[in-house]
Amino acid sequence: MNIAIVGTGYVGLVSGACFSEMGVTVTCVDIDKDKIERLRRGEMPIYEPGLDEIVSRNVREKRLNFATSLADVIDSVEVVFIAVGTPPDEDGSADLRYVLDVAREFGRHVKKYTLLVTKSTVPVGTSEMVRRAVLEELAARKEDIPFDVASNPEFLKEGAAIKDFMSPDRVVVGVESEDARKTMSRLYRPFLLNNFRVIFTDIPSAEMIKYAANSMLATRISFMNDIANLCEIVGADVNMVRKGIGSDSRIGSKFLYPGCGYGGSCFPKDVKALINTARTNGYEMRVLKAVEEVNERQKSALFEKLARHFGGDSNLKGLRIAIWGLAFKPETDDMREAPSLVTISRLIKAGCTVRVFDPVAMDEARRRLGDTVEYASDMYDAVLDADALLLLTEWKQFRLPSWGVVTRSMRSPLVIDGRNIYDADDMASQGITYHCIGR
Repeated sequence: MNIAIVGTGYVGLVSGACFSEMGVTVTCVDIDKDKIERLRRGEMPIYEPGLDEIVSRNVREKRLNFATSLADVIDSVEVVFIAVGTPPDEDGSADLRYVLDVAREFGRHVKKYTLLVTKSTVPVGTSEMVRRAVLEELAARKEDIPFDVASNPEFLKEGAAIKDFMSPDRVVVGVESEDARKTMSRLYRPFLLNNFRVIFTDIPSAEMIKYAANSMLATRISFMNDIANLCEIVGADVNMVRKGIGSDSRIGSKFLYPGCGYGGSCFPKDVKALINTARTNGYEMRVLKAVEEVNERQKSALFEKLARHFGGDSNLKGLRIAIWGLAFKPETDDMREAPSLVTISRLIKAGCTVRVFDPVAMDEARRRLGDTVEYASDMYDAVLDADALLLLTEWKQFRLPSWGVVTRSMRSPLVIDGRNIYDADDMASQGITYHCIGR
């Protein structure tokens, strides 16, 4: 089976590589010629564990190809996936210009029945807009070529995307014709053989499932952060609370870990987009608005703890602050909406010197932060002469550091843990002043 995937960002490249690993012949299309040339040389534009090996193997075996124009490959494929970006507009709505650009290009060049599938995260109603864009182009050509549209949202976690694609909790496919259903069933047949769930729905429901899923997970995080903040006030231990409620089978333990806020390419954008979708349809998502508000406030939690420790913002001027972790989560270099950006901004505004280290995201940090911070060569170099250490991303290498080296390097042994990965009693035995979330 031959398919094309337009867009070689996170979703497009991972999906293309994984489909080719399952035996599908895939052409990934991107208008960025330099990016395509780099991919042909085996240079990855994103960091994702295991991706470079899968790409290299399938390029070598000629199942994974790259092109700069959909027109060059559309005649040879049965399915075209749209996997371009949908960045948020100022009002929080998803920017669909790139999705509709692909739809129009499809309409200009399609010559036989082909299925056009939206994999980008898009609001309800987008597939109908895609259909109209294709029909307008066909009308301009005075052609009546059959095609179908479908929705196949992705549920990939950065840092675990290969596993998520190969062993999915579920595959959601929104279709409106039997031809489209049959085509997508053939494409996902390897997953059906492994007894993974492929859920067929109508198209609007498939589009809604993606936003609803991410919004629910974001809600659990913000709810637990709110509980953690209350625990600090009343003297409860949020770790005990989390275990107590997570043992309830109706609730479960996932996404109940308090911290310094969520970030990344999905949760912030998708929550905003769903709020906007509701607003444009005359409905107010009160719970999600609170979720967003709590999360934005939580991103300043570590700065506020630091300020309280030193007696106020005005006393932070001239302090050297070490940061461990810049990416919004481990196993990625993605800093979009990362709590580190908010924390660093507030530290700099307060007059602090900030020295940072992340195992993977240093290049991305240099692109975003420039010369406003100092860049350490490793985690121990970051804490040299520091007045405080703030942990924002729970990379594995940060979990069991040599505290003797850390305390000897710092001016004062103060650690503020934004992910609750350290034990308070152990830190006290090391002579470290320790603050975390929810205790």
